[in-house]
Amino acid sequence: MTTKRVQEILSWYTADNAGTRTNLARLLNHGTLAGTGKLVILPVDQGFEHGPARSFAVNPGGYDPRYHFQLAIDAGCNAYAAPLGFLEGGAAEFAGQVPLILKLNNHDTLVDEKDPISAQTGSVKDALRLGCVGIGYTIYPGSAQSREMYQQLRELAEEAKAAGLVVVVWSYPRGSSLSKEGETAIDIVAYAAQIAAQLGAHLIKVKLPSAHIEQAAAKKAYESAKVPIATAADRIRHVVQSSFDGRRVVIFSGGAKEDDQTFFNDVRAIRDGGGFGSIIGRNSFQRPKPDALKFLGTVMKLYAGQMP
Repeated sequence: MTTKRVQEILSWYTADNAGTRTNLARLLNHGTLAGTGKLVILPVDQGFEHGPARSFAVNPGGYDPRYHFQLAIDAGCNAYAAPLGFLEGGAAEFAGQVPLILKLNNHDTLVDEKDPISAQTGSVKDALRLGCVGIGYTIYPGSAQSREMYQQLRELAEEAKAAGLVVVVWSYPRGSSLSKEGETAIDIVAYAAQIAAQLGAHLIKVKLPSAHIEQAAAKKAYESAKVPIATAADRIRHVVQSSFDGRRVVIFSGGAKEDDQTFFNDVRAIRDGGGFGSIIGRNSFQRPKPDALKFLGTVMKLYAGQMP
């Protein structure tokens, strides 16, 4: 049974066909947080993005694609997202047990690029063949090659939506025109979320924003309008506001592995600021499985309002 909250979220996507809205409902109605409008997704693209030893040596079970399917299932995640190879490594064995998102582009760290661009490594046909509810795609606003990524995303999103799939966009500011601090600046993260929404994303994934303001013109606007950005919850609220006044689902990256309390405080800020949840990779699969299940269980209790 679909809750009023899920029905409300689905009402924001009236341009989409029944298939896409059904798959979005499958995401929202699966796992521990089913029906709450909150999401915790397990993403495992780090083997491609960072290399196998950096990703899995600390917890060797993670070298096996099947480990991540089972972790997502046992933890009660809303979905599991990964590149083509990892999904092919378990989609048949775990068919129907957890919604899947196929990451259609990926980027490695073997070349140090100041203006990165990801390669397309999967297709909408692959997503349909593997029984996925959606596709994932990364854009790098701020890269000199961002226009090419925007155009490719538009084409893939059109194809995915026609096939009834959900479009999830990783919007990560990065490039020679941004400082390292600017990649998570509040004005830049909010801008990245807006760009993803304008490109037709159903779900938007961004990093947690800092209080830094990168652009001088934006600084004037923030100060003139007195936009509240002092606390983490304030900044989350502004990023969600920047995503069509909260009418697009915005989830936040877990980032590099952190101590539990720091991470849980971030989750509280996301919850209190009106964010829709987290997409947690390294903080999940780089822990022994019992610890990961306990950790993810706490995250879900926080989002469900079962813990202060």
